[in-house]
Amino acid sequence: MACLDRNLAGARATAGQSGIAIEVDVADEGSVVHAFAQIGAALGGLDALVTAAGIINTTPFFETTVAQFRQLFDVNVIGSFLSVREGAKHMQSGARICMVASISSYTGGGYVAKGAYATSKGAVLTMMKSCARELGPRGIAVNAVAPGFIDTPFVASAMSDPVRRKVVEAAVGKVGTAEQIAECCAWLVSPAADFVHGSTLIADGGILMR
Repeated sequence: MACLDRNLAGARATAGQSGIAIEVDVADEGSVVHAFAQIGAALGGLDALVTAAGIINTTPFFETTVAQFRQLFDVNVIGSFLSVREGAKHMQSGARICMVASISSYTGGGYVAKGAYATSKGAVLTMMKSCARELGPRGIAVNAVAPGFIDTPFVASAMSDPVRRKVVEAAVGKVGTAEQIAECCAWLVSPAADFVHGSTLIADGGILMR
């Protein structure tokens, strides 16, 4: 197993003693190309890939700058594209990819996320379908998971206000964990999901009820 992250110490902790950890900036093409070249050399190929790198922005619509919008797309969209493009080069038929979107892809924001973030995650969902069409003929399955509100450091700053947190938790009803989303990703890249391709697994505790 290989874990890629900007935080190398965190990547090492996740990869464990039997895995490899590589520092990467998913928004930087050269960094991603180099990272997957290292993975290919170390592992000899890839059976599964989860593109979980992402950032959030809670700036109100009229205060959102072009720089903020671009940063969201650089990390959430370009980062996902580069990871799939480079990862697929080391995959054979039967390999599987899971991209991480958000229920904001459907709602356009709300709760914590705002429009710019939602737009970037909507692009991830569209890209997943495009990647599924491109890679399907090679026997590589591509799907996505769309989490709801997940209590992780990812949204910690946005939820630091206890009053706001109470409002959000009351609105979403049930708050998920990173471990629950990891289980969803693990299923989508497992042989158990062999007949699932170009689809999105919504894991939001029932917010959307789709």
